[in-house]
Amino acid sequence: MNHNLPVKLSNSLETVSSARTDVVFPLPHIPEGLAAVRRRAARAMQQWRIPSDLADDALLVVSELITNAVVHALPPASLCLSRQGGRAACAVRIEVTDAGPALLRHHGGSPRQPEESGRGSAIVAALSARSGTTTYQGGTTRWAEIQ
Repeated sequence: MNHNLPVKLSNSLETVSSARTDVVFPLPHIPEGLAAVRRRAARAMQQWRIPSDLADDALLVVSELITNAVVHALPPASLCLSRQGGRAACAVRIEVTDAGPALLRHHGGSPRQPEESGRGSAIVAALSARSGTTTYQGGTTRWAEIQ
């Protein structure tokens, strides 16, 4: 994805077809809205006929990356899913782009226990063939390729 070019954001899954190889969803900047994005991502992969074991891994990576963007980064943020390869050599590329790191915020209530967070990068690395972070002026993209 070239981040210097405008990105067409899709608010409806009707734009996803079995012939299309990528789809972009804006992320709501509240954790409660992320379940809908995960469902839409799952539907896109189902329409692309991504094998269920690959789709399950990809959805876990989607969850980790979009949650990270909403909790730790500045808006706006978006999720881009791309189908890579043909039916025989299928892969999914996941990119989450945000406006960069947010200042540390105190969310009130009881503090999280260390074992409740901080494992997202390890989960993404374990499930991905390749993953990384690209930082550029005005934002950050975290990406992973699931095969």
